[in-house]
Amino acid sequence: MQGLAETMAQPNAAVGDLNVVEIAKSLSPIIAERAAAADETDNFVRENYALLKDAGLVEAGVPIELGGGGAELPELAEMLRIIARACGSTALAFAMHTHQVVIPAWRWRHQNVTVVEPLLKRIAAERLVLLSSGGSDWIGGSGKAEKVEGGYRINARKVFTSGAEAGNILMTGAIHDANDGTRSVIHFGVPMKAPEVNIDDTWHTLGMRGTGSNDVVIENLFIPDANVAFSRKSGEWHPVFQVISTLAFPLIYAVYLGVAESARDIAVEAARKRPPSDHTTALAGRMDTALRAAQLAHRFMVDVAMRNAPSAESVNEVMIGRTLVGRHAIEATELAMELVGGASFYRSTGLERRFRDVQGARFHPLQSGPQAQYTGAMALGRPVANIF
Repeated sequence: MQGLAETMAQPNAAVGDLNVVEIAKSLSPIIAERAAAADETDNFVRENYALLKDAGLVEAGVPIELGGGGAELPELAEMLRIIARACGSTALAFAMHTHQVVIPAWRWRHQNVTVVEPLLKRIAAERLVLLSSGGSDWIGGSGKAEKVEGGYRINARKVFTSGAEAGNILMTGAIHDANDGTRSVIHFGVPMKAPEVNIDDTWHTLGMRGTGSNDVVIENLFIPDANVAFSRKSGEWHPVFQVISTLAFPLIYAVYLGVAESARDIAVEAARKRPPSDHTTALAGRMDTALRAAQLAHRFMVDVAMRNAPSAESVNEVMIGRTLVGRHAIEATELAMELVGGASFYRSTGLERRFRDVQGARFHPLQSGPQAQYTGAMALGRPVANIF
């Protein structure tokens, strides 16, 4: 796939004898062939997940020293962007696993957090798939953690759990209300095969239909004290969440950028087959301008992450980028549909799926209102600890 996207490419990292970007390119034709069927049937892209696992991409972000591929965030973002051009659902679901690998890998390398080492080694050796409960476990937390002897009893419903049926461990949390009136969130991993864990088929949506982002229901699951990774105050930013936000969102929004790039390429190919006109030429120019704005904003997000200094300030910069990528990716996709005209309404053209998929960029945190409030508070020197 040529065009604007190729001018923004990032460096590559190796997994075995291939680099992750080349692996993604080699798999893209197969992934693309399955995209429409998954979308039309609301089926999880399980075959594509198996393809990614067999290719070694599950462990791509694990450091080489721990048995993984050693790919860094820029390469992984480029990998996801390429996959997204073929199938947005596959890329978005896999982004949720990928960022859950990148975060402990970064903490192991840059913060000397050794407690994550066994998990990273298991991801590499067993090709474990991690799940993120994402928006349902944002700063406020969700679910209930009742303190019992030796640990906690967990009851929760985790919505938006992308790739739920393919996952081995759900990285999540639950709220503990202490007797003294304080409210904290404990974080832990949930084995998806535990009898107390079930998947509720709720994912019937406008777009990203193949992500399998169903609800995971946890009923009376015991989590030992030793399995609690950390505890934090509910409703307040914690340093670990500054790490999460700084690293995860450049990966997640690489997906929406890839969806918009593929919409652009479909539109250009169609427009070149029609007689030229000033109107279509101007539409193409507006579309490419919007797309370039999204590309530049995404590059900025990656650059902020690669400073390796998560903080309230890096969260602000990444979230500004998140808003800009989403806004301009949606704009570029809308202009692609306008450029193609009535033919874009047909499923066979491929644009209406991409139009629906790119709408998901609106809904990840920080959404436009909280992001503007957070950024405004930063600009004015006001506290941001409770803005999310």
